[in-house]
Amino acid sequence: MGNYLADGNGMTLYYFKNNMKDKNSCAGPCLEKWPVFYNEKVKAPAGSDAKDFGEFTRADGKRQTTFKGWPLYYFVGDKAAGDTNGQAVKDVWFTVNPISMEPCL
Repeated sequence: MGNYLADGNGMTLYYFKNNMKDKNSCAGPCLEKWPVFYNEKVKAPAGSDAKDFGEFTRADGKRQTTFKGWPLYYFVGDKAAGDTNGQAVKDVWFTVNPISMEPCL
């Protein structure tokens, strides 16, 4: 699958194709399967820039980390570091290539 973003514990991070930059459309039941990723201090992986990471406050008041403006999430189906079970779910959830920001296929 190539390079993809993960948190400090190796858990894969995803983005939702139906979101808009700095705006979240995953709420309510969606968040049960796709929990929000937030970390106040993100270490940029090789090939990316720390400036690519940001955060915003969601409508529910929670803070969420972004990559190039896109909100990041976990997938509850990932149980161990390196799992990518959320990749291409319903053709709208994708791992994030930190270099190109294209969906990892």
